Order: sequence, then structure tokens, then C-alpha cells
Amino acid sequence: MGIRVKIEFLGGLDVISSGVREHKAVVPLEEGEATMKDLVEYVTHNIISDPKDIPVFIEDDTVRPGILVLINDTDWELEGQEEYVLESGDVFTFTSTLHGG
Repeated sequence: MGIRVKIEFLGGLDVISSGVREHKAVVPLEEGEATMKDLVEYVTHNIISDPKDIPVFIEDDTVRPGILVLINDTDWELEGQEEYVLESGDVFTFTSTLHGG
């Protein structure tokens, strides 16, 4: 059945998903099995529109520095980062903290 989640890209990061800031997604894994690492892989393969933009989001197999990651409005560092177990209804927010100017 999959895990229904909401994924948001803020701070200009929506450029990697064709300008779409909010995505409702179904991660094709069972609840209790999927982790944040699986979600990052899902985003890389299913939401990032151009493979050339993957390095904007991923570095060394994880979310690159300069991107704030929130899980249900809580910093992912407090939630176990990549080990967090996904639940239906979760909201994942990725915000670029790097701005030009």
C-alpha cells in the first residue's frame, strides 16, 4: 500500500523539482520498514526532475550540508536523521539555507 507523506522544498530548493514546492507522495514500502534514508532515495529517483540536480540535494549519500531538514517541524538531528522510521502523515521539509545575494 505504501506510506503517504508530504514533502516540501523551500528556500529556492523547489528548483530541483520543476518549481513545485509541495509534493504528496506514496513511498512504496511498508510502514515500520522505511527510514529517512529510503525517503531521500525516493526523492532522488522520483521527485528531482533533472539528474544533473541530484548533487544540489545529495552529497556523500545523504542530504548535502546547507539544507535544513525538518521532520514534522522538528530538526531531523533530534529525530535520528537517516534512521528515522517513516509514518503515514509525516511532513518532510527541505529548506536551502544557502542564498545568493
